[in-house]
Amino acid sequence: MIVVLTGSAGPLGARVARALRGQLGDVQVIVANSTEDQAQLIDNCDVVVDLGASDYDRRAALRESATEVAASTLFTADRLFASQVVFVSSALVYGALANNPVPLTEEAVLRPDVEFVFARQLASAEELVEQWRQARPGRVTCVLRPVVALAAGRNSRLSAALVSGLGRRFAEDDPPSQFLHLDDLASAIALAVARRLDGVYNVAPDGWVAGERVRALSGERPRIPVPERLTEVVGRLRWRFQRGPIPPGLRSYTREPWVVSNGRLRAAGWRPTVTNEQTYVESTEAPWWTMVSPKRRQELALGAGVVAAAVAVLVAVFVGRWRFNRRRATPGGRG
Repeated sequence: MIVVLTGSAGPLGARVARALRGQLGDVQVIVANSTEDQAQLIDNCDVVVDLGASDYDRRAALRESATEVAASTLFTADRLFASQVVFVSSALVYGALANNPVPLTEEAVLRPDVEFVFARQLASAEELVEQWRQARPGRVTCVLRPVVALAAGRNSRLSAALVSGLGRRFAEDDPPSQFLHLDDLASAIALAVARRLDGVYNVAPDGWVAGERVRALSGERPRIPVPERLTEVVGRLRWRFQRGPIPPGLRSYTREPWVVSNGRLRAAGWRPTVTNEQTYVESTEAPWWTMVSPKRRQELALGAGVVAAAVAVLVAVFVGRWRFNRRRATPGGRG
């Protein structure tokens, strides 16, 4: 069997190549990271696997849309006379909404956040893949929708942004979360090729982690009581400066549930090997405050609370004086 991997420059590509050789044995894996690579490929292949469309970092750096990448992959599949395409999408296409069923199955309607362009592009790319399948009899397509995929070492900016926002809301309940190990995602891709899976499959560990458990795993930071009106402002500042720019529309994915069922993929023979909690712990660094004793953390929180209260008083005084001076300067105002 000849398998072509497109967009495999990230940490997932090497894992997929190893998993394919492990499951298929006698297989030729050809890596194509760019258009130039694709132009020099062999004349035909059996399967094309698209890893690039779901690579948010690469798409942002190259300013390419996920839909454009998928179209390029399908063109390659046509040129190489491939009979199967495996497209790695994302569970983000379901959208995060308060009325989402827990868990979501593959039959759920796709409702990605209207502000999160990347998720909408992936949903459109899935439509292109389906059109490619229907264009010629005998073609098989497998769309995989993984949840947040992580591993030890450097993770994508998108995964890091989601992890930084999950389980850390101010005085509010957090939604349940799922964390998929990249090794398990690679094995799911290899299974899709080996068993010639057709259709859509969610990729996630068994179950999920409750919001309060995610908060505990993150080494729950000292919390300062914040007035309700300031909660949204402070939350936006945290997103803006904690990990750098956050994709517009991503905030909803830290506020509402979007956990998925892996039942269909399990029925096809796939088994996750790493749990949600194990993946989270392996892939994130312990924050500094986890090394501080509970008593010291309490002292820090109290001290920060006093500082916050003092700042609030100063701001109130400043605003009051500003309004007073503005009234005096206004014609007809009270002097």
